[in-house]
Amino acid sequence: MRSETTFPMSRAVLNAYAEGQEDETLLPLVLVNPKQAPLGRIEPGDSIIFYNIRGEREIELSRSFTEEGFREFPVRPELPVHFTTMIEYSKGLNTGVAFPPQGILSDTLSDIIARQGLAQAKITEAEKAVHISYFFNGKKSDPLPKEERIVVPTRKDVRLFDEAPEMSIDEITREAGAKIQDPSCHFIVVNFPNVDVVGHIENEPAILRAVSAVDRHAGVLVEKARKQNMAVIVTADHGTVEKWLYPDGGVDTGHTDSPVPFIVLHPDQKLTLKSEGELTDVAPTILDLLGLPVPASMTGATLIQEKPSPLAPSSRLLLLILDGWGLCENTKGNLIACAQTPVMDRLLQDYPHTRLAASGLAVGLPAGTVGNSEAGHLHIGAGRRIYSDRLLIDQSIVRKDFHRNPAFTRAIDIARQNNRALHLMGIVSFFSSHGSIEHLFALMDMAKEQGVSRLFIHSMLGRRGEQAESGARYIRQVEEKCRSLGLGQVVSVIGRYWSMDREDNWDRIEKTYRMLVYGEGTPVPMKG
Repeated sequence: MRSETTFPMSRAVLNAYAEGQEDETLLPLVLVNPKQAPLGRIEPGDSIIFYNIRGEREIELSRSFTEEGFREFPVRPELPVHFTTMIEYSKGLNTGVAFPPQGILSDTLSDIIARQGLAQAKITEAEKAVHISYFFNGKKSDPLPKEERIVVPTRKDVRLFDEAPEMSIDEITREAGAKIQDPSCHFIVVNFPNVDVVGHIENEPAILRAVSAVDRHAGVLVEKARKQNMAVIVTADHGTVEKWLYPDGGVDTGHTDSPVPFIVLHPDQKLTLKSEGELTDVAPTILDLLGLPVPASMTGATLIQEKPSPLAPSSRLLLLILDGWGLCENTKGNLIACAQTPVMDRLLQDYPHTRLAASGLAVGLPAGTVGNSEAGHLHIGAGRRIYSDRLLIDQSIVRKDFHRNPAFTRAIDIARQNNRALHLMGIVSFFSSHGSIEHLFALMDMAKEQGVSRLFIHSMLGRRGEQAESGARYIRQVEEKCRSLGLGQVVSVIGRYWSMDREDNWDRIEKTYRMLVYGEGTPVPMKG
């Protein structure tokens, strides 16, 4: 039997589990030589490929390597590197980009509303700010005319949100309530993030509290809107905790492939809805209710099957997005069914509702994959299918033109010609919306084909949609890939909590930076 010391980093992750650590918050592990010197550190002139996708959680770490005059924490002076990202994380980053954005979308729901001169407001807390602004608006960063974005600060007094499952929902409800009371605001989008955010943590009582909090606050806003004679739509972007268990009983903290609810409360009439639909149908339905034109670019269709004639257009509409609230008939492991949800129970009983596909091809993702907040909000706002970066990258790998991508070949050429190292860093997972281990393997194959002599891999772990202690298994697979290629080493491993942030928690990013550059972390000997 092959000695486990052949695979030191996966063994080190297993040892960390034994000490009570978890993938998401795993403290940095660093491979060292017999003299205890860290291996594979990022040095001047090296090439880095950050192969993650999505991007909003990747900006901060990328800035620390590429931003001139970076001041968020001390960085090593005079550390020029050639930095390449899989997709464009932000227009301001000084990086090569392998798969540039397909361009912003026009004629989104928000575009049509703005074009009519109507005021709109988007309200959530910082955890989901990018989703109801950038993604909902078709990848446009700047607010539209008469669009207000209200972002409630995310709490900084807790380490993980199972300590405070209600998060900042009181403030979201207060801000949304004020907009509901303002007759000049015609379209209001509110995202309650609790179910999704807390659902990624293995803490059942906390999740039940999060679900109940969302239900309770949704009820508050629905009643306020009804008193203002507003139309109301209640839906979600994807599922999460309605399938909290794997078939073997293990906990699944990831997203799901479940449909999501779609409920309509019309101020005057009870409508009849189609029996099923997709998230792309939300925008055309809202425009239908508001009496606004549906652009030809929206391939979704209104979900209203029958309506009284004539049906006067609603002058105002509230869209509630219960982030992560999926539908599942099976009650085993269904934490939404287990929670106290009298408001949603009543809405589903008394008002027209249907089920919307929110995963796989319905939201531009590979067939059979789970949904996510990025794709969900993008499709709710766009009213048409937008094929994801992941799907485009997967297709590029199959076609083999991935290996000819000019951004990758340039990074590899610079490393090879200057006798410098190539570093690959990113999430190590099959199921993460932030990336795939298959993308890492494709880059490793490419490095081998193109004659890279020094290849170092820096892995980020995060158990979202993964079996318990899956990180060690994935690191073992990467180490085995290195062995089979005769190229590369996994030289550092860290939990994504410290690497992938979007809330200016710079102390976390600094921990990752110091691991990558200075080799700070728990030393892992190359051999036992």
